[in-house]
Amino acid sequence: MLSSIAQVHSYQNVEWRLTDKDGKPKKLFQDNRLFTYLMKKGIVSPFFPKIPFLLGRWSDKKVVRNLVTNAGFALNAGLLCGSGSPAAVTYIALGTGTTAAAVTDTALQTEIATGGLARASATVSLITTSVANDTAQLFHTFSATASFALTESGILNAAASGTLFAHQVFSVVNVNNGDNLQITWKIQEH
Repeated sequence: MLSSIAQVHSYQNVEWRLTDKDGKPKKLFQDNRLFTYLMKKGIVSPFFPKIPFLLGRWSDKKVVRNLVTNAGFALNAGLLCGSGSPAAVTYIALGTGTTAAAVTDTALQTEIATGGLARASATVSLITTSVANDTAQLFHTFSATASFALTESGILNAAASGTLFAHQVFSVVNVNNGDNLQITWKIQEH
């Protein structure tokens, strides 16, 4: 008997845009692959000095690739075949943890629960990247009422606890009281 297994890989990009209380864009440090690698290996922390050209560049947006967790792949399989009736991934969470993201993660290391940056229900839609409706998109604008040094984010399927589908750790993004942080999270299966 021949058996064939199709593989599904999740590809995701997360775009961050930060504006001040007057709506003026604030520069964000776009990590390059070297900086991302050094953080993943624990050689540098997300608070390591930002050295343009060597470790990245300053930009109006920050685009981050992230890691789909083991629980995320299991959730995806359950949604695909209707097994166990898992809830859809519709929440974005932010945190201040600095440990590199791992496939075994089940929660953010240090999730923020206050200051306008608590886990939020995103506006969810399907958009077209290569073929019609092949990309899920989560979008939310956080309005900070306190200041935080963000270093991690994730998407989940519940307002509290839930399954962590994807997780990322990145160089620090300083969000001040009054700032607005716009996050667009795209997940394309290919």
